[in-house]
Amino acid sequence: MDTLIATEKLVELAPFTTLDVGGPASQLVRIRTTSQALEVVRWWRGLEPGQRPALLPLGGGSNVLISDSGFDGLVVKMENSHLEVLEQTGQQITVRVGAGMVWDEFVAHATVQNWAGVECLSGIPGCVGASPVQNIGAYGQEVSETIEAVAGIDTRTGEEFRFTNEQCRFSYRDSFFKRQPAGRFLITSVDFQLKPGGEPTIRYEDLKKRCADSNIHTLDQVRHLVLDIRRSKSMVYDKKDPNHRSAGSFFTNPIVSSEVADRIEENLPQGTRFPRFPVGEGREKLSAAWLIDNSGLKKGFRLSGASPAGLSTKHVLALTNRGGARAEDLIQLCRHVQRNVEEAFGISLVPEPVFIGFSRPDDGSLDRE
Repeated sequence: MDTLIATEKLVELAPFTTLDVGGPASQLVRIRTTSQALEVVRWWRGLEPGQRPALLPLGGGSNVLISDSGFDGLVVKMENSHLEVLEQTGQQITVRVGAGMVWDEFVAHATVQNWAGVECLSGIPGCVGASPVQNIGAYGQEVSETIEAVAGIDTRTGEEFRFTNEQCRFSYRDSFFKRQPAGRFLITSVDFQLKPGGEPTIRYEDLKKRCADSNIHTLDQVRHLVLDIRRSKSMVYDKKDPNHRSAGSFFTNPIVSSEVADRIEENLPQGTRFPRFPVGEGREKLSAAWLIDNSGLKKGFRLSGASPAGLSTKHVLALTNRGGARAEDLIQLCRHVQRNVEEAFGISLVPEPVFIGFSRPDDGSLDRE
């Protein structure tokens, strides 16, 4: 490879993640352009199969849990942060954003430019390249609503790809990319279709009420309101906040049949508030946070008083490193939360982060590879 993108050896990965845990990578390379990404992939593919290390794309590190033993392979750190306007009409603008741009910087730019479509996704940590993988969402918006296409490199062939929105097969916190083996696709940029001068998307009931109460109606006002709400729950990455070492929401909201939701509600004390949201075809979304809280686990819970891993003191859905935690501490806490909810409600919570160095079957159990 070009000496400008030579790999670094035995790089500790914890500082590259918002959980601040994880052992070293055998090699790490920083990518700032698509041509550099192609060069790295082609060099990697040119190695003999027995000498070719495993490949791991990494952006902002906000949705990964890396094992204490680290990653025995090549980490490709995307740091390309360009933004260009591809096309603009009166009612639509298409922008191409580098995978390495910090997600919230893109949202801030969009709202300042008065481009509607991502304002409710303010404050979500991580980079643009991870947004389609997880199909990130918050307060009634999902990023899939604005994505026109995702571009990158298929590491199996070494060729560039461009997937349309339909080809990405988006669903709730899921996509075609998330269902592929780690390292198969290296995303280099994402194209978004936004609405110049468009109205904010206000679907979430609590957000509707807050906007009405405070006479909030512009994109920038909605952005700052969302940031205030997230900050009150320690869901904005702020190193001054003792809850900041987290991966955000650690579990996805479970989708269950209406019959299962009915069964849970029937067994609750009369008058108990039970949030459930229809998602079509006899299916409903439940609140993972409600399930955790009502299983008996409260904000700030730790397995022991001295444990460096615990639930956030502001939001039960966030598992936090209180300082000095290992990945194994978080795994133990994750298992405990899953067991509690399973025993209380018969619901298996599925972790949202990508696990590096662990296998994670759909039943939510965790085992070392």
